[in-house]
Amino acid sequence: MALPLMPKATAVWLVENTALTFEQIADFCGLHALEVQAIADGEVATGIVGLDPVANGQVSRSEIERCEVNPDARLKLTVTDIPQPRAKPKGARYTPVSKRQDRPDAIAWILKHHPELSDATISKLIGTTKQTIQAVRDKTHWNAANIKPRNPVTLGMCTELDLEKAVALSGRARPALPVDLSAPLVGDEG
Repeated sequence: MALPLMPKATAVWLVENTALTFEQIADFCGLHALEVQAIADGEVATGIVGLDPVANGQVSRSEIERCEVNPDARLKLTVTDIPQPRAKPKGARYTPVSKRQDRPDAIAWILKHHPELSDATISKLIGTTKQTIQAVRDKTHWNAANIKPRNPVTLGMCTELDLEKAVALSGRARPALPVDLSAPLVGDEG
């Protein structure tokens, strides 16, 4: 269920400006009824300024009046045609200290199983630098003797979906190998 923006501030405004029950406000704002009661008692959200959901277009005044008359009715969020923001594209991501020693292993696995991936793609996928990728490729990495290729998905460096997507995109970017039509096909006798 969709919730209003700033649910506690909306709850503060509804408590102060309407005759809705605590259960109705709690249901609309995604809070517990006791939390709404504590807001009404002044124990919770004392410094929060109320946010008018009518002015924001989240609910209509007639909807509030309908629910004030009938305590069993529930407020419904107004459907807007405003496009919702999309999730940010994945960029550089933080890798915990405990997983950093696994990066060279993940890089080695990708280089072994998917040599078609570019350094930039590997860098985005694993969250590493191009220098580290080159050092693993050339076996000049400071820990090259201990690097064992391990799947980055099982190491938690990336998701299976991200890896498959990167492989599919790299396959499209590369031109197909030229086919020599004069050479006999495998299985042809003549």
